[in-house]
Amino acid sequence: MTQQKTTGQPQPRQFSIAHLTAIDLPPHELIHLAARCGYDAVGLRLIRVTDTSPGYPLMEDPAMMRAAQSALAETGVFVNDIEFVKLTPDLEVATLEPMLATGAALGARHVICAPYDPDLPRLAVRLAQMSELAAGYGIKAMLEFFPWTVVPDLPAARALVAASGADAGILVDALHFDRSGSRLADLAALPPAQVPFLHLCDAPVHPPYSTDDLLHAGRAERLPPLEGQIDLTAFLGVFPAQSLIALEVPMTAATAREGIEAVAKRVIAAARTCAAQAELR
Repeated sequence: MTQQKTTGQPQPRQFSIAHLTAIDLPPHELIHLAARCGYDAVGLRLIRVTDTSPGYPLMEDPAMMRAAQSALAETGVFVNDIEFVKLTPDLEVATLEPMLATGAALGARHVICAPYDPDLPRLAVRLAQMSELAAGYGIKAMLEFFPWTVVPDLPAARALVAASGADAGILVDALHFDRSGSRLADLAALPPAQVPFLHLCDAPVHPPYSTDDLLHAGRAERLPPLEGQIDLTAFLGVFPAQSLIALEVPMTAATAREGIEAVAKRVIAAARTCAAQAELR
């Protein structure tokens, strides 16, 4: 996979704001924020991930669901992805059907899944089940890898998807890609259809990292593109030129100090600069 050159009139790059960047905003407020700050899309966290961060179960809250649908209609923002499905040993995939039906009603294109089962063959089965169920709603399952899990890097993610036999994508997050030691050659080997979007952020580069380091950066403190030491222009340069860029940049301290709108504007401005540099590379 290499960045594709286009002929004729180039299509504008699309940007999405991941819910983790503004996790305290309910979906309708996130959608309006995205529109004000120049984002094309949002990711919505419909399932709580940790005890200290919220999820917004629109499938159980008709009033909040109506507010989200109204915000989408008013702004023209679309839903790129819904999250966050932990593929655990005791997961009953069928119980996620209401979430996927809600995602489909919102126009979501992808559902993000995470590997939290140490039994790799069983994990592959769960991923296949999830992919099949999601596909019935026109949604593509995306496996995200994390350095602290049983699927710690890009080669492991690719192997699991292959073992599952599923038509699942792989969500590559710049932070986890860098801190897992994954290589650009691994990324370049992926079929473009397997990486329809990516997560972009920056961070300091100072290996080795403890699990606490990995979790803190992943969940609470990252940097806008080009403000850290990850080689993001090389990273972006491997993706097709029109890949959607989702900005997952939680900045807890800056948000408390400056407000979420200032942070969201700072992040997308930095991402636009980074994307332009990657295209010139």
